[in-house]
Amino acid sequence: MINIVGLGYIGLPTALMFAKNGIKVVGTDKNNSLVSSLAEGKLTFEEEGLEQLFQEALSNGIEFSTEYQKTHTYIIAVPTPYIKDSKKLDPKYVISAVNSVLDVCEKGASLIIESTISPGTIDKYIRTEIETRGYVIGEDIHLLHAPERIIPGNMIYELEYNSRTIGADSPEIGEKVKGLYTNFCKAEIVVTDIRSAEMSKVVENTYRDINIAFANELAKICRTDDMDVYEIIKIANKHPRVNILQPGPGVGGHCISVDPWFLVGDYPDLTNLILTARKINDSMPRHVLGRIRDIMREHGIKDISKVGLYGLAYKENVDDTRESPTLQLLERMDEHLAFGVKVYDPFVKTRIVDHQFMNFEDFLNEIEILVVMVGHDHIKSNMGLIKDKLVLDTKNICKFEGSYKL
Repeated sequence: MINIVGLGYIGLPTALMFAKNGIKVVGTDKNNSLVSSLAEGKLTFEEEGLEQLFQEALSNGIEFSTEYQKTHTYIIAVPTPYIKDSKKLDPKYVISAVNSVLDVCEKGASLIIESTISPGTIDKYIRTEIETRGYVIGEDIHLLHAPERIIPGNMIYELEYNSRTIGADSPEIGEKVKGLYTNFCKAEIVVTDIRSAEMSKVVENTYRDINIAFANELAKICRTDDMDVYEIIKIANKHPRVNILQPGPGVGGHCISVDPWFLVGDYPDLTNLILTARKINDSMPRHVLGRIRDIMREHGIKDISKVGLYGLAYKENVDDTRESPTLQLLERMDEHLAFGVKVYDPFVKTRIVDHQFMNFEDFLNEIEILVVMVGHDHIKSNMGLIKDKLVLDTKNICKFEGSYKL
């Protein structure tokens, strides 16, 4: 049996995938209402293909509990926030989960941390915690790091077809855990040491953050001199060794917008490029706010309540709002006492901000300026309803004349 700890965006799909493929799974989370919902057959977030996977896992006997289980294999998939002042990882949730595992685990159990952590976290925090409790690592408990590599909106496919990394002290234990993941993972699984596994995951997301920052800086440069950044990127990308990403209103989610800070926090004197990229991407919501101001001035609009932000999620076609650029923008507006902007997202079904609409047409009826913050398929299929608005398109999805760009 596997006890999977943490039933959020990573832990739940992972638990369901193991169960679908015939592994006995108990999913544990301290959130009573979340566990109750899952036990009653109700999913706690939307994701394409997740409902079918959920039903298959239920038919294979997956269980959900608030209690940690006595078993030989644990996968920890709890949140790993960073401390905003120091930019360092806050390992409190991982440490808490590890201690709860130690309270019940069988001797020789494997403890696999899937949560994204900064390089050296296991050495600095987890080993110390385990050894302080009197356990011998390598005998009483086997430590491993298997960083998740999936993204909301494409989780099911990526669980099966993205390559994986298993970091382990012992190659033998690493190969054993690799065999466990081959129950559903059809891609290459690399076994390495723990610190390499920790670093590789953070490096992946930092690489993407830097590339996005370059695109965002290009957008700002082109804005100052009235050039079309999208046309320039399209032409530049025709070179076989150039692949510039697209600019946008900011970077959200729990990976790209968070993981680079781990390196900045741990290596402040060595992360000049990484820090600059983070600052550029974090500046984009403020840049969007400046573009909104420009449009309002151009059209003589003085009432901020006539502005509507489309999209609360951090990316297309999901309901995940963690670190979303829209929430970052609303925070900037709040700092400047700019209240009353309208908000709508077809995927976010509960009210999480003021002036959030649940009906798209009601939302449109209240605004004059529409700011496209997320390029959901929903708005792509409703272009006819917005073409008469003043549209600031931060995602470059509006092809009609007159829309404003970053």
